[in-house]
Amino acid sequence: MASEGVKNVKLFGTWASSYTHRVQLALKLKGVEFEYVEEDLSNKSPLLLTYNPVYKKVPVLLHGERAIAESIVILEYLDETWKEKPIMSQDPYQRAIVRFWCRFADEKLGPAVGEVFRLTGEEQKAAVDRVRDTLKLVEAELSDGFFKGRRFFGGDEIGLLDIVMGCGSFWLWVFEEVAEAKLVDPEMFPRFHSWLRDFEEQNQVKEIIPATDKLLEYAKSLRQMILNQYKP
Repeated sequence: MASEGVKNVKLFGTWASSYTHRVQLALKLKGVEFEYVEEDLSNKSPLLLTYNPVYKKVPVLLHGERAIAESIVILEYLDETWKEKPIMSQDPYQRAIVRFWCRFADEKLGPAVGEVFRLTGEEQKAAVDRVRDTLKLVEAELSDGFFKGRRFFGGDEIGLLDIVMGCGSFWLWVFEEVAEAKLVDPEMFPRFHSWLRDFEEQNQVKEIIPATDKLLEYAKSLRQMILNQYKP
């Protein structure tokens, strides 16, 4: 069941979206063939608006005639539909823990990093401190919490939380260079730093993460546009 044919599975996304990368990585890990459709978010296609009329965002997975929106919802759907190479445990408690930290990544870590990217001066320094305070919580979970002793959050193999956390965290290196702010200090966050480097070295991850030069060019342009919007 790993491969249903590229015509049966279609993914609508954008090349720089970490949310799109999440779904691409899960599909690759499970060996599911799919057709990829690149969306222009400044001129959204009628199909995207049809398949995701509520949020009008990517990613959207089309499986046959069924459309599924929102990256984490899609990841769970993939795991429940293609049961080979699972990315979530069957244990209800472990699934709850993973869901909790996925929400943490999207509601705490992601927005904190975004603040560093759009701010400057003393405000940016305060935002960097908030990112570090947030990463301290992740570091504690890796060193003494539920994920202690694991290579990945999912165990010996990449799991759903690795996908969610990792596909956003590669932006940390890009933001560090563009915003000129150090976020992931290997001495301050040794386990998180080691986990992220290991995650990035996986072949399937390398296949879906865009080239650094391309990301840097995009991020520099985006930051300049954001800074211009906030000029008094």
